[in-house]
Amino acid sequence: MKAVPVWVYFSVLRVLMFVVPLVVLLVLGIEPWVATLVAAVIGLCLSYIFLRKPRESVARNLYAARNRTAAPAASAASDADTEDAAVDRAERDGLV
Repeated sequence: MKAVPVWVYFSVLRVLMFVVPLVVLLVLGIEPWVATLVAAVIGLCLSYIFLRKPRESVARNLYAARNRTAAPAASAASDADTEDAAVDRAERDGLV
């Protein structure tokens, strides 16, 4: 069986930490807009306290995805060679 991605696990827990207090507050008869604000604060506090490891894991995954190097240093040289060859062809064909 395939493992659940960390961001899905984290997101589901965050939603549950908002929805459960919201339902409880609404059942208690608190005004919906007040219940929503209080549930948001409760969910934020609970996720900050109890979801440290998943939050850090998601942050590491996002950092790795954003800072992935597109090509190794050896490819940079071949990119320059490819560009030089394209410029030479364009000059030879009279396009430049």
